[in-house]
Amino acid sequence: MAEGKRIRAAREGIEPTKLYTIDEAVKLVKAKSTAKFDETVEVSMNLGVDPRHADQMVRGVCNLPNGSGRTVRVAVFARGAKADDAREAGADIVGAEDLLEIVQSGKIEFDRCIATPDLMPLVGRLGKVLGPRGLMPNPKVGTVTMDVKAAVAAAKGGAVEFRVEKAGIVHAGIGKVSFDEQKLVENIKAFADAVSKAKPTGSKGTYIQRIAVTSTMGPGVKVEPSSVLTA
Repeated sequence: MAEGKRIRAAREGIEPTKLYTIDEAVKLVKAKSTAKFDETVEVSMNLGVDPRHADQMVRGVCNLPNGSGRTVRVAVFARGAKADDAREAGADIVGAEDLLEIVQSGKIEFDRCIATPDLMPLVGRLGKVLGPRGLMPNPKVGTVTMDVKAAVAAAKGGAVEFRVEKAGIVHAGIGKVSFDEQKLVENIKAFADAVSKAKPTGSKGTYIQRIAVTSTMGPGVKVEPSSVLTA
């Protein structure tokens, strides 16, 4: 397929084989963003893992220091006082059996799902619905917890979950093009640090192999990993 004029113009000035520092990459991504909406800035990382093996699975959550710029809709499975806590913290949907019925009907109007441990047997019935969408609560990423206030606050404040794909790639939206360059750099470094700390025991050799940054409609910019990772 022939490239459009917009894509060709966006790629001008970006050397496809060059590894840019994270500061240079963010500057280029912002400069090459020409869409009429506030594009999401995304980071992708190629990891030296094979997710088919249980000891090489990478999964976790990162609390972005400057938020994600997204409006996150949060659903919470809880009863009683914990349900009240969730509502106080700003959860969009709170319930138990009633929420189960809503989800089973196919109405999923939320981006993050949190549950108290005692309701996981109930939520477990929704595995085939929530699982494929990446919405199943999991204690490893802090979405199965008794501290629903903190979990809702984290989700609303810019916490992003990540999970490695079959090809060994992990990616996430870490902000908006409208963010200051420094805030985007800080968010990317925080995300890379979280992925680094989630290194599985079965990973051998170089763990974080390649990093690239892009915007929703813009070209990708390759990044020198050493400019992102802390010692």
